[in-house]
Amino acid sequence: MSTEVQPRIAPDDGAAPPPVRHTGTWSLTWAGVRTVATLELRQRVRSTRWIVSLVVFGVVVGVVTTLTFFVARQMVDDMGADPTVDATAGRTMFGFIVFFVLFLGLLVSPTLSATSINGDRSNGTLATLQVTLLSPAEIVLGKLLASWVASLAFLAVSVPFIVWAFATGGTAFVGLVTTVLLLAVVLAVVCAIGLGFSALTARTAGSAVLTYVAIAGLTVVSLIVFGLSVPLVSGEERVQVRTERWAPGRDITFDENGRPSEEIPCELGEEERYVTHTERTWWLLAVNPFVVVADALPPAADDTQIADPMTGIRYGVRLARLGAQEPLDECWSSQDWQERERESRERADALGAVWPWGLVFNLLLGAAGVVLAVRRLTIPQAKLPRGTRVA
Repeated sequence: MSTEVQPRIAPDDGAAPPPVRHTGTWSLTWAGVRTVATLELRQRVRSTRWIVSLVVFGVVVGVVTTLTFFVARQMVDDMGADPTVDATAGRTMFGFIVFFVLFLGLLVSPTLSATSINGDRSNGTLATLQVTLLSPAEIVLGKLLASWVASLAFLAVSVPFIVWAFATGGTAFVGLVTTVLLLAVVLAVVCAIGLGFSALTARTAGSAVLTYVAIAGLTVVSLIVFGLSVPLVSGEERVQVRTERWAPGRDITFDENGRPSEEIPCELGEEERYVTHTERTWWLLAVNPFVVVADALPPAADDTQIADPMTGIRYGVRLARLGAQEPLDECWSSQDWQERERESRERADALGAVWPWGLVFNLLLGAAGVVLAVRRLTIPQAKLPRGTRVA
């Protein structure tokens, strides 16, 4: 007599089986990104060192803003009561404080992301995240969000001082808004670059150094390369030149400013001149974060005189994009030099803003850092660096 064993069937309690999540490299959910970001931020908040850094950052910006305010007031007192002087002093203070905050932000932001991935790998906590249902993209974007929020905390500490500089006058409200937004975007780009180097290198010191080198390349090296490249794209050319025609034996007197007492006629001719073609290398300046922030600031109502740093950078880069114009104007003693300068700046403005080009380039760098980090976190890896701790 044979007996058959009947399979036991679990009673149906009406509960549906838990959904199976198929995670890929680029699978994204807000819950996953938020989970990683929350874990990262909790670690930072519990760190006394981060809180001390915030306090020191705020104190330094506050002291510099106070000193700049007194210098601006002294400039106004020395030059007399004049709305133009007040506006120039206000824009000068605003530009200086914005650049100082950006400078400090570029120094602080790499420390928030350049050791995020390789630091967790060295501590053995990265593998714990990788074996969960979190995708590599969620881990990377969560860490990026956490480092960006931490950098925004430093920006938030400095915002009252930026508003103080704005309140001194000379800057439109839209300029304040666009400047703060661009500062936040630049900090996000720096955090993304640092995250990419953190995933690329096994040592935290190496990723931090590479991040600072990349930031130096955008801010300092770009200026150096632009200056060194100008002679390579310039040279002697035969161009039309507008020069002064001095009558033989004519005695002309000059005033205390070195200008002639009467108009000297000018004539148009063709001569050999050294022509500087900055229009061929202007893009080296456009990638600079300081240029991006300065060029995006709307001009003052009456900006015939370049007196503040952001306006000077704005028109300096735009005139470099315009390049040498023909005919070359060498009528230095002409009385209409201000009108010619205004026309030149109008032609430069007609080419369009420079900051979108630089912003797109910086965003592409940040995106490259994110893509690199995601690819490096994709498991399994074919080869790990020597001495890497997996778990």
